[in-house]
Amino acid sequence: MWSQEDTRQGRINPAHPGEPPVPIVRKPGDASDVRTAQLGRSICIKGEITGSEDLTVDGQVDGRIDLPDHILTVGPNATVCADITAKSVMVFGSVLGSIVARDKVEIRRSGSIEGSVVCGRLAVQDGAILCGRIETGAKRRPALTAGAERAPQVLAPVA
Repeated sequence: MWSQEDTRQGRINPAHPGEPPVPIVRKPGDASDVRTAQLGRSICIKGEITGSEDLTVDGQVDGRIDLPDHILTVGPNATVCADITAKSVMVFGSVLGSIVARDKVEIRRSGSIEGSVVCGRLAVQDGAILCGRIETGAKRRPALTAGAERAPQVLAPVA
């Protein structure tokens, strides 16, 4: 007959002292390579923040935040008085200033933004506060000069 100890030994592979462990190689851009810096609620920064990783702010920031290829999360306890440039911005706290997001701005129920917002997409939850100028979607076409008239375009000949 067999015993439980025999079964356990069969599942455990003893380490071979002569073989080094195989290192895990991670390439930049892998999903497992996501880095997020965090500023806690007791942190107060006056000045400019730039970075090449995602950032979560739960304290106070006065100045400028520049994360052109990354995500900024404004936590529920955060007060940000700054001009923000990021790939995407998610607001749970308070933002006073301009936001330029290449992809998306999302304002959650507890969040508020006072200032201009320029983004590809905008999501506002019920209860969120948004006060200011908003520009979303694709880039605008150049405006026609005053007095210039557009010539009618023929799309297809009519028989």
